[in-house]
Amino acid sequence: MLPAPFEYHAPKTMDEALGLLDELGEDAKVLAGGQSLIPLLKLRFASPAHLVDINKIKDLDFLEERHGTLSIGPLFRHKSAERSSLLASRYHVMADAAPQIADPIIRNRGTIAGSVAHADPSGDWGTVLLALDADLVLRSKSGSRTVKARDFFSGPFSTALQPTEILSEIRIPVAKPQTGGAYLKLERKVGDFATVAVAVHLQMDDGKVGSAGIGLTAVGPQNIRAERAEAALLGARLDDDTIKEAAALAAEAAEPKADHRGSVQYKRNIVRVFTERGLKRAYERARGGG
Repeated sequence: MLPAPFEYHAPKTMDEALGLLDELGEDAKVLAGGQSLIPLLKLRFASPAHLVDINKIKDLDFLEERHGTLSIGPLFRHKSAERSSLLASRYHVMADAAPQIADPIIRNRGTIAGSVAHADPSGDWGTVLLALDADLVLRSKSGSRTVKARDFFSGPFSTALQPTEILSEIRIPVAKPQTGGAYLKLERKVGDFATVAVAVHLQMDDGKVGSAGIGLTAVGPQNIRAERAEAALLGARLDDDTIKEAAALAAEAAEPKADHRGSVQYKRNIVRVFTERGLKRAYERARGGG
């Protein structure tokens, strides 16, 4: 099926793009990597009258540590995350997730920001950003506002992003010493959407958990943050009992539906097992292990 007719715009500056969105409102969609939007257009699940392609705008493809945050631009692509030595050495949960995004063709074009804005409950990056307690900068013609990742997602394919806004930057607290993370994903075949996935991020402080983030993929109407599991870890030594308690709480936070990928009980059990494994792997990495 071919997309419905639309008018194509290729602004060369962010101000020009934001002006178009301000003028066109809900009649426009932003095109970044296109790996989520183009299939929707072809299936006619989305039929915007205007497409605003931001790929000709300079300086939107960045990943850098500055002012106490890891800043990610709206055109930073999955393949760049997969190959980043910075992520591999300091942001393990992102480095784990990147090569598990779909397939190489999609990773070559797709962007982290585009995937997050798409808000598929089976998407991987939203869960990773929840575990990392990220901030999202939403920019419009009238200014910018910052939204926590935990407040960004509001349901399946639904977010706090307004039609006149662009997700212009993702900000993640810069990694401290003794930090580790992991992303574990169950899929039926390589490149498939997750049946279940779990993101874990830990920062240890004098042998105890200084901060913890746990995100869940594909087990609810949106990416889920396992807040009670995180709270159970805070200030605790990471022994087997603590890990089992947190994993059980993460499983309780899941809201899976039974389908051809598995039963509710099966998916909850995968959340529990992956949370245990993720915590152990993150802890090992925080202590300097691989």
